[in-house]
Amino acid sequence: MSGDGPTTLRAAARYFWTRPSPRVIATYLGVLLVARAVLARWTWIDLVPPVGVLLLEPFTEWVIHVVVLHWRPRHLGGHTIDLYAARKHRRHHATPRDLSIVFVPFRLLLLQVPVLIVLGVIVLPTRIGLTLGASAMAMLLTYEWTHFLVHAPYVPRSAWYRTRWRIHRLHHYRNEHYWYGVTTFVGDRALGTYPDKGEVELSETVRDLGVGTAS
Repeated sequence: MSGDGPTTLRAAARYFWTRPSPRVIATYLGVLLVARAVLARWTWIDLVPPVGVLLLEPFTEWVIHVVVLHWRPRHLGGHTIDLYAARKHRRHHATPRDLSIVFVPFRLLLLQVPVLIVLGVIVLPTRIGLTLGASAMAMLLTYEWTHFLVHAPYVPRSAWYRTRWRIHRLHHYRNEHYWYGVTTFVGDRALGTYPDKGEVELSETVRDLGVGTAS
């Protein structure tokens, strides 16, 4: 590992699993899988949640990135509304090589993700709710690993990862208004934010998103 981070895949994996966010997500995933296995009675309906999560992921990433992470502070009734996730993301844009802040904020994982899981189990039949929760956590863990790896000094060898490494860096170093995907760019292609690099000018606000950084 270099001073800036891991330069091999093995070192990257070791670093990844030292971080709290991946371990929390993996814990949620393990608990949900065990709970679902205990209930048993598997049917073809259990295929619906993972397939649905996979199909929605391109648009889930796009919407969260655009609406939540690139949220600009709003002033309402003398108060400033500035989302915690957006503040953290601005820090990430300011220092994209800082691996300590490429992960989903720990506070959100501890406070909001469990609520969403519980709501899913309550609203849906228990078995399907658990399957959905496990599918979502598996996808989130995949997102975390992919996002971490494209920001690490390690240069991926596979064509699949190299594409994500190259395109996501355009979002951080060329223009923040395009290339919102991380694990997939289907959402960008469908929603018009996947232009050719040469068609997009270098943005002056790519590091602060036009707002500035916040802790």
